[in-house]
Amino acid sequence: MIRENLGLTGTKFGCGMALCGACTVLVDGKATRSCILPVSSVVGKSITTIEGLSPDGSHPLRQAWISQDVSQCGYCQSGHIMAAAALLAQKHVPSDADIDGALNGNLCRCGTYQRIRQAVRQATGMTAEGGRS
Repeated sequence: MIRENLGLTGTKFGCGMALCGACTVLVDGKATRSCILPVSSVVGKSITTIEGLSPDGSHPLRQAWISQDVSQCGYCQSGHIMAAAALLAQKHVPSDADIDGALNGNLCRCGTYQRIRQAVRQATGMTAEGGRS
């Protein structure tokens, strides 16, 4: 529905079984795997895709992804960003354990997990050592 009918191609279709996280969107602010989500279950709910996070690309997570040179193939990145956005909406200064927990199950074929964590830290204004920058 998201990609084919609405033309919002930032949300990727990966495994089709909610295992990889490439299809993550926010449903009422909660990170949700869209590939197994029936359209009927979201009637009347707020749905945010990567395009809606910041249409102009100005969201701190999107800027941090660029700054940290996170993407390689890029396929998983919108899912990671959306999961991180849900985390930061709940916890403005997450620990590394919080970041890892929120992104657990979002797979990256290229293995950029350290850069992903650093980008989330950067988006919050935190340094790698855990202090404010």
